Amino acid sequence: MNKNSNSAEPQIDAWVFDLDNTLYPASCKLFTQIDDRMREFIADLLGLEQDEAYKVQKKFFREYGTTLRGLMDVHGLPPEEFLNYVHEIDLSPVDANPALNRALDALPGRKIIFTNADIGHADRVMERLGIGHHFEAVFDIVAADYVPKPNPDIYQVLLDRYELDPKKSVMVEDIARNLEPAADLGMTTVWIKSDSHFGNWGADGDYIHHITEDLVDWLESWANGK
Repeated sequence: MNKNSNSAEPQIDAWVFDLDNTLYPASCKLFTQIDDRMREFIADLLGLEQDEAYKVQKKFFREYGTTLRGLMDVHGLPPEEFLNYVHEIDLSPVDANPALNRALDALPGRKIIFTNADIGHADRVMERLGIGHHFEAVFDIVAADYVPKPNPDIYQVLLDRYELDPKKSVMVEDIARNLEPAADLGMTTVWIKSDSHFGNWGADGDYIHHITEDLVDWLESWANGK
């Protein structure tokens, strides 16, 4: 679904993609694995039962943008151990996606990953999908100095680092609220419609310009419309 027509938009020369549940479908349930490992890590770190660890995990996510940021700020956790632990997951549910590969190949302009995960996880996922060669950079949580989306400051850092013109850039994301800072800067936004509670936060905002349930279909439609 397009809230605005393609013809009303400027020429796009840069594409910024979220990674998890965006470049692969949420049905792969990778984040279920990551979620479980976060809970396990917190339980071990803080000496909590699993249920209590889960409450801490989600509290930090809501208040700090990522569970990691909360652990860093509240408990002084060095981030590397956490990132390595939670991303040690089974990636076999993610299959190569030739259709996405073709859609990205047909898409004009630069392509960058913007993720609250780390570059190692991003590289492994893109290898499974067979699309890594399309992306010039991964702007991960480490590159962001552990400042997560949707903190507005880090979006400006992204634009400055890669010399992106926001008015000629598109951001694609499965968590609706993460698109607000992008739109505020002048970027065109695409929300991958989500069934998750967190993904739907802010989904009624006017900062969402396009909505789709199928990334490949939307990219192909956009490219054909241009």
